[in-house]
Amino acid sequence: MINKTVQLSILFTLFISMSISAQSVFGKWKTIDDRTGLPKGVIEIYKKEGLMYGKVVKILEEGKEGVTCVKCDGDLKDKPVEGMEIITAGQLHDDGEWKGKRLFDPEQAMTFRFKIWLNPDNTNELKVRGYLAFIFRTQTWLRVEG
Repeated sequence: MINKTVQLSILFTLFISMSISAQSVFGKWKTIDDRTGLPKGVIEIYKKEGLMYGKVVKILEEGKEGVTCVKCDGDLKDKPVEGMEIITAGQLHDDGEWKGKRLFDPEQAMTFRFKIWLNPDNTNELKVRGYLAFIFRTQTWLRVEG
């Protein structure tokens, strides 16, 4: 039988590890259109070689399942949006924000500079800001459980 100290130690370790993972930008996020307030898709954000990447894993808009990038040029022309990399090589900065030069919007076929950070008041919200020159838009994405 495990003594109470060992049991408490195991529970404490599990609790801490769950808290740390819940506060990460990595995982799956439901995108919310900042103009309509409606969900658009699910993006998986992951780390590769120390950099942030993100890809579309599911389209949530009714009637847009299986959509292709019709406005895209080059290699992305008419490719499925599901599976498409839309965040490329973001770098973590000292302020806890991830910044990079490629946040791709397949609907507009436009690339933006970006800044991504967790909402400090709610770590289940991800703030995603795209920049085009001095103009920017910010969306709030919601953590997808599991």
